[in-house]
Amino acid sequence: MLSPSVLKELARIVGPAHLLASPEELLVYSYDATRQQSLPSAVARPASSQEISKILMLANRERFPVVPRGAGTGMSGGSVPVMGGLVLSLERMNAILEINEEDFLAVVEPGAITGDLQSAVEEKGLFYPPDPASSRFCTMGGNVAECAGGLRAVKYGVTKDYVLGLEVVLPTGEIITTGSRTVKSVAGYDLTKLIIGSEGTLGVVTKIIVKLLPLPETVRTLAAYFPRADDAARAASQILAGRIVPRALEFVDETALRAVEAYLKEDLSAGAAAMLLVEVDGPAETTKRESDRIGDIMMKAGASRVNRADTPEERERLWKARRSISPALYTLKPKKVNEDIVVPRSKIVDILREIGEIARRRNLLIVNFGHAGDGNIHTNILIDDAELERAEAAVKEIFGATLRLGGSITGEHGIGTAKAAYLPMEIRPEALTAMRRIKQALDPNNILNPGKIFL
Repeated sequence: MLSPSVLKELARIVGPAHLLASPEELLVYSYDATRQQSLPSAVARPASSQEISKILMLANRERFPVVPRGAGTGMSGGSVPVMGGLVLSLERMNAILEINEEDFLAVVEPGAITGDLQSAVEEKGLFYPPDPASSRFCTMGGNVAECAGGLRAVKYGVTKDYVLGLEVVLPTGEIITTGSRTVKSVAGYDLTKLIIGSEGTLGVVTKIIVKLLPLPETVRTLAAYFPRADDAARAASQILAGRIVPRALEFVDETALRAVEAYLKEDLSAGAAAMLLVEVDGPAETTKRESDRIGDIMMKAGASRVNRADTPEERERLWKARRSISPALYTLKPKKVNEDIVVPRSKIVDILREIGEIARRRNLLIVNFGHAGDGNIHTNILIDDAELERAEAAVKEIFGATLRLGGSITGEHGIGTAKAAYLPMEIRPEALTAMRRIKQALDPNNILNPGKIFL
């Protein structure tokens, strides 16, 4: 609990209207997309890096936890206040501060919605490629904290590939800047990359400089439906082996298809066992040639049909189906264990087979979908309460199979609390010790987002 004197000081820093402490208000900030829940003692909504600095100095003096929070869309428990304390909501710091067309960059505050930035720069003929499935409501600060990837990562990379520089409040209250407004900078240690993906444990990001690209001239989208999931996975590998790099290459298995069709009340696949959703962009002649080649590859790989989205409305219909998978799965079971494993692209067929065998052996419903283009598969174990123990055993087996195939236990969701117990499966003790030393050096009192990443 926070003492009355601490609450009074917090109210002085952010203003009484922006310090929340009623049970109803605390509940709103107590969970994320994992549905883990833990009530904080209070919620502060600062409006500047200076206010955040004062809060963190107070936290160090009084020894209470501070948990940064964006929109709460994270999939690993990273913004859940598992040790109570203060939730630091960045929702008021939501401005797009600058779009510089000459230097191809934008400057945003952490609470800016990713989709809003994408729309704003596209109006000027520019392009911000990182595209998490939650882009319409997730925040740029959360994307930086988790190094978010998304649908277009196969061609364009992830958040860390676009962040040029940051303003950060360190756990002890100092305000620093990292990186620069230039494409190149090797002045000292790369603190920008250290902060990206650190899940709010090493600093609070208060300003983000991102590079932009020219907006692609055209976009073409195809959906192919397969009678066998193996054929769809092979087709994905063959597209890349053909030296075509689509901007999105998404795999959806049969159970996910059925769930989405029921959720949207629409027959998309005519009973197919898997779908590939593929998108290319670039000059018109290039996208026409690549989309035709991709269509041929998918038909030769066993697709029963290939649909081309010829209008923006048709394209949106296909992407709406893809973005609806996660909520649609809750219509099948009341709970889900959501993992985001990554394997080398050539091993997608192998990991899907291993997951299928684990599902049969454990008598569990496991759904697979996600970014086949970069080997990042979202594996969802759908359960009720009686199946939780079996699901936890299956997760460990899935991670073991992933690592044997040369993969990673998380591609874009992070570790948070959900995967902390499994991190030593992938990271050697010496590397974990180095990570803990970095945390200790920057946050000696373990104030900022404690209980995350490391057990």
